[in-house]
Amino acid sequence: MLTRVLEVDNRTATVHFILLGFPTRPAFQLLLFFVFLAAYLLTLLENALIILAIRSDGQLHKPMYFFLSNLSFLEMWYVTVISPKMLADFLSHDKTISFNGCMTQLYFFVTFVCTEYILLAVMAFDRHVAICNPLRYPVIMTNQLCGTLAGGCWLCGLVTAMIKMVFIARLYYCGTPHINHYFCDISPLLNVSCEDSSQAELVDFFLALMVIAVPLCVVVASYVTILSAILRIPSAQGRQKAFSTCASHLTVVTLFYSTTLFTYARPKLMYAYDSNKAVSVLYTVIVPLLNPVIYCLRNREVKAALKKTILCKGRGSREDVALSN
Repeated sequence: MLTRVLEVDNRTATVHFILLGFPTRPAFQLLLFFVFLAAYLLTLLENALIILAIRSDGQLHKPMYFFLSNLSFLEMWYVTVISPKMLADFLSHDKTISFNGCMTQLYFFVTFVCTEYILLAVMAFDRHVAICNPLRYPVIMTNQLCGTLAGGCWLCGLVTAMIKMVFIARLYYCGTPHINHYFCDISPLLNVSCEDSSQAELVDFFLALMVIAVPLCVVVASYVTILSAILRIPSAQGRQKAFSTCASHLTVVTLFYSTTLFTYARPKLMYAYDSNKAVSVLYTVIVPLLNPVIYCLRNREVKAALKKTILCKGRGSREDVALSN
């Protein structure tokens, strides 16, 4: 396929990129397609079930589960931004992506990643209030505050992504650059720019510092006070019950932050190696797949609500079949 080009200031400007993805033999490409397709569909199903269970069970109409449903909704879109194009590339020799398509994918990916960082910090704050100020919890975590916090997470993600895109999309890219990744990410794009990208790098670093470091400080401070409050509980059973309410969230935070920090806290030249692709698979495929499982295994209320939802749906479908006969 001939690559279309534009003439800008007597220079050839890029309108396509080529995603190198996972260069392997065709048979292995097919195997990867089925593995990642199964992971993608399971992620969508798991998160959809959690949202449905929370909406249908009145006992889960609490701030903690309101934020959990936001996280599930976020991760459904988070994987959808990357997985369909990645799956299509496994089956095709043409791994090109248009300039506009690449920038659109990058914008929404950055939006969802930044939103998740802040949302996880908000969930840590919610657990802090619930354990450290249990009597005032209903007064502090009102529906209005929860809605404002959730909306603020999305707004911060959208604005942060927009600012980053203003600096990245205006960079000049020569010919048809080969991006050593399976999706359009910031560092691989900066690596293939044909002009000085130091300003874009500086803006990206500053915003990443704000979006990663500030929520991380909130999470650490929240869990330090939570741990201190739990240790003051006299009974072992009480300590176990208090810790169980935040164990799943702490596990999710550890998985997401550790994998993304490994990637985004390192210099952009490290993207010349394939190790970052493997780490990227962790936070774009594996972590979203595991998060619903972690919340279900560690949370009895969610587990019970899911069982009720699945059983009700199954019973309803059998009744519909019986009535039609």
